[in-house]
Amino acid sequence: VQLQASGGGLVQAGDSLRLSCTASGRTIYRNSMAWFRQAPGKERDFVAAITWSGDSTNYADSTKGRFIISRDNDKSMVFLQMNSLKPEDTAAYFCAACPYGSPCHRESFVASWGQGTQVTVSS
Repeated sequence: VQLQASGGGLVQAGDSLRLSCTASGRTIYRNSMAWFRQAPGKERDFVAAITWSGDSTNYADSTKGRFIISRDNDKSMVFLQMNSLKPEDTAAYFCAACPYGSPCHRESFVASWGQGTQVTVSS
C-alpha cells in the first residue's frame, strides 16, 4: 500500500492543523494506522494510533488531549487533528500502516510508511 500524507504547514502556537493520509494501491480498512513524527536531529516518535475499526485509539503522552486521530475506511484515509499546537510539535509527520490486529505504536510494527509532511509551529 502507498501512503500519501498532506496538510502540513507553518502555523503559530495555539493554532490547529489537520493532517490527512490517503492510501492507494489497496484498501487499508483492515490495517491499524498510526502517525509518527521526527524533529530535526531526533529519532522518530510515536504520536497516535487507531485500530482498523476506529473503536480504539492510543496517544503519546505529549499529544494526549490535544491531538485526535480518526479514519474513514470508505475513503481509505486517516486524519490527525492537531489542536493547541506548540513549538515542540514542530516535526515531519509520517503516517504508517500496521498489519491487522497488530499494535501500531512502535516502528517495529509498521509495515508501510508514507512520506513526511512538515509541520512548523512558531512561538
